[in-house]
Amino acid sequence: MTFQELGVNDALLRGIADMGFETPMSIQEKVIPSLLDGDCDLVGLAQTGTGKTAAFGLPVIQRIDTSRRVPQALILAPTRELCLQIAGDLADFSKYVPDLVVLPVYGGSSIESQIRALRQGVQIIVATPGRLIDLINRGVVHLDDVHTVVLDEADEMLNMGFVDSINDILSHVPENRKMLMFSATMPAEVAKIAKRFMHNPEEIVVGTRNEGAKNVRHIYYMVNARDKYLALKRVVDNNPNIYAIIFCRTRRDTQEIADKLIQDGYNAEALHGDLSQQQRDIVMKKFRDRVISLLVATDVAARGLDVDDLTHVINYGLPDDTAVYTHRSGRTGRAGKTGVSIAIIHSREKGKLREIERIIGKKFERKEVPTPEHIIEKQLYNLADRLERVEVNEDEIAKYLPGVMRKLSWLSTEDLLKRVLSLEFNRLLDYYKDAPKIDFIDEKPAKEPKERKERKERSDRDKDRRTAERGMARIYVNLGKGDGFYAGNLIDMLNKNVNGARVDVGRIDLLPSYSLFDVKKADAKRVVSALKGLEFFGKRVFSEIADPDRDYAAASGRKAKGKDKDKKTTDRKGRKS
Repeated sequence: MTFQELGVNDALLRGIADMGFETPMSIQEKVIPSLLDGDCDLVGLAQTGTGKTAAFGLPVIQRIDTSRRVPQALILAPTRELCLQIAGDLADFSKYVPDLVVLPVYGGSSIESQIRALRQGVQIIVATPGRLIDLINRGVVHLDDVHTVVLDEADEMLNMGFVDSINDILSHVPENRKMLMFSATMPAEVAKIAKRFMHNPEEIVVGTRNEGAKNVRHIYYMVNARDKYLALKRVVDNNPNIYAIIFCRTRRDTQEIADKLIQDGYNAEALHGDLSQQQRDIVMKKFRDRVISLLVATDVAARGLDVDDLTHVINYGLPDDTAVYTHRSGRTGRAGKTGVSIAIIHSREKGKLREIERIIGKKFERKEVPTPEHIIEKQLYNLADRLERVEVNEDEIAKYLPGVMRKLSWLSTEDLLKRVLSLEFNRLLDYYKDAPKIDFIDEKPAKEPKERKERKERSDRDKDRRTAERGMARIYVNLGKGDGFYAGNLIDMLNKNVNGARVDVGRIDLLPSYSLFDVKKADAKRVVSALKGLEFFGKRVFSEIADPDRDYAAASGRKAKGKDKDKKTTDRKGRKS
């Protein structure tokens, strides 16, 4: 498939050829034809770095009537940086499109100059919500002729509190406009906007809903809270060519960690909301130009920072919202490259980690914090690699070489190599001399006494019998807390899949490998039938009306170990249900 086959016109083909575009990416193949020829609105679920800007930007430009100097397309973005990036990309795409004017409007810049540009006439406005509302209220922006609206990174805009502004802006555009909404995740608020302002939208998913980027490995190190910074340094030292964003939860943490790294000799800078816009621009330019290799940032400050070749994203503190983790990790492993998302956690954050695993559908690998010996070996081999690859200017070096060789002639090759390595590594060797191991050692809970366990199982079976006596039925489902399955997941599954009258759910018991819940006897068969054949993060769902006399804990244990008859019985029932 080529861009020409997708329907992109000649002027835009010339522009993207200059930018090195050759083959359309997956989201571009799906969105461009639909936006050029289709009538329905679109919801695109895709990670950052998947080619979204070209997916909506090329058809938006192609649909503009350049003979009319009025706003015909509106693109909303959450941050100044993303706003400028989109506007810059559109300008590059439309290099050979005469009379097209794209204007970015955003806070932190002169509103008077933006008003002057608007009065001269523009066809495409790329805006942050706050500044656009201001211009609408001043009567400078009129959206009556807008035929296309794009919401980019809609979930980020909602996280930043723009929901009311978006609702206000969309009330000013015509009813019959085409609308596109792009989001890495699909939280409830985004779904509400889609339902309210979009007309039977087509959903285009690149990857899986709420999924992390496919080229990203997810790793975690568990340490004591007091050792987090030491672990961070070891992770950085163990990756000699690291180019990373280190995410912290607060502005204070961000500045403190950056200051410590700088004091310890690392090329690092902080990026957070307490910096002026000019300071932020300087820091981001230094990071893009690789003057610094470590950017310590808050989530809000890093939004809109577009860098394709990050090697790592490091979570110094896990976010409360899983969607935020998805955005963080999606900043590496972009444009077909691989990346690593690292979480440095203490034991109290393990539950939050498991919740993130459940949502993104991927497992984190637990790693031991790199040892001093491993770090020094890694750094030495990296230096050897650099020595092998260094370009030698033979002509320039030749005139200095004889004198240097006379000066060092008393050294053997081995002595010379030792001294070269020591120049680079004395500081590292001194720092890691006698350095302790800093991994957190999990304390395994004591096993539950056998008598107490048996009493608990008898009590559970008695509860099941009492349930039956109250006119309720007990339902078994082969999903438990070990699968990341909780009460909210159960209710959501029933709401989406049980047809007919609403099902009232009573007591819910969540166990590690299975769950039991109560429904009215009249609803039991309908519930079991509705759950048949579903999947929960790759695991096939099996459900049945529970037998009060059956030891489900024992059956689940045998099934997990792959043993004997009980597994066959469960499978056979699963096929019949």
